[in-house]
Amino acid sequence: MQPMDNELKRYHAYLMLERSLSANTIEAYLRDVTKLLEYFAQEHIAYTQATYPQLQQFFMLLSQMGIQARSQARIMSGVKSFYGYLFSESLIADNPTTLLEMPKLGRHLPSVLSVQEIDALKNAVDVSKAEGQRNRAMIEVAYSCGLRVSELVGLKISDIYADEG
Repeated sequence: MQPMDNELKRYHAYLMLERSLSANTIEAYLRDVTKLLEYFAQEHIAYTQATYPQLQQFFMLLSQMGIQARSQARIMSGVKSFYGYLFSESLIADNPTTLLEMPKLGRHLPSVLSVQEIDALKNAVDVSKAEGQRNRAMIEVAYSCGLRVSELVGLKISDIYADEG
């Protein structure tokens, strides 16, 4: 086993145990850090000696390869996390990622249903059954409160403040 393999295993444990990240996020971070390490190996750069300009060069290469800004931001997040880990474990003296700036990401407004679509949705519910009454109430609450589906299904009775309206 290579020394780098051991470091990636320790980084994996750090992400899982100390940062409590999801399995998908951990997998993405490890995959992204591996891309960086492969690039450094090709360029004969020791990851513990990496500099800010060398990291900039890596991200310029990603851009030239046509990798979108959102993907670059995710990769950068993983790389920053890795170097933050190395710095916190005193494996490097300085963190070369502190000056890296995330690429600018355009914000997209979420798509929403029109009033007519909401009315059609409400009218499609069969309120002659108990489930239909429940479903209609859920649609009404979600629409009138502007809730996401995840927020709606996570509601509890204790979340209602009737006295406050």
